[in-house]
Amino acid sequence: MEDVRTQLHVLVLPWLAFSHLLPFLQLSKSLARRGHRVTFLSTPRNLQRLPRIPPSMSHLITLVELPFPSADTRLPHGAEATSDIQPVDNHHLKAAFDALETPFAAFLDSATPPPNWVIHDFTAHWMLRVAAPRGLPCAYLSVFPPSAMAFWGPPAELIGDVPGTGRLRKRPADFMVSPPWTASVRNASAVAYRLHEAQGIFQLE
Repeated sequence: MEDVRTQLHVLVLPWLAFSHLLPFLQLSKSLARRGHRVTFLSTPRNLQRLPRIPPSMSHLITLVELPFPSADTRLPHGAEATSDIQPVDNHHLKAAFDALETPFAAFLDSATPPPNWVIHDFTAHWMLRVAAPRGLPCAYLSVFPPSAMAFWGPPAELIGDVPGTGRLRKRPADFMVSPPWTASVRNASAVAYRLHEAQGIFQLE
């Protein structure tokens, strides 16, 4: 039996892509094996498509639906994940994810037992303003390897807030060479995108 004195209640909120949903589910299972309660939040259709929770931990992992604002988006009917859309429509999916802020906040206020932690993905940029007033600690789980994060750049570059420039890399060609912040790094990798890969980045934004 779980020791209720040390058992945590952890919320997980992944991005709407199965390359994120599945790793977050694996994390949920790892936490459950250690006796912690996990609430896995996503949209209805995504939860239906997840692998079945093993019976041995089904009492510790709860799947909770957040209402998907499909009527207010330009997404195809039934599209709730990146696998349901073309890359050029990714920004519509991100807008729909932003709309999950309100139902997520409502869930926080009604969750029983109250959560001890929330583990979120990169798209939940609103998490701090939801969690901080409630005193809820947050942790960001990246499904990307450190090498990819280093290539994409520091936070100021990712959000386009580099002083005086907004963003250092503004064209596909800028992604076809090593990023400027690795110039002073010893033995820095010369890995860069090919043209079609660099062009794909701009389609996803």
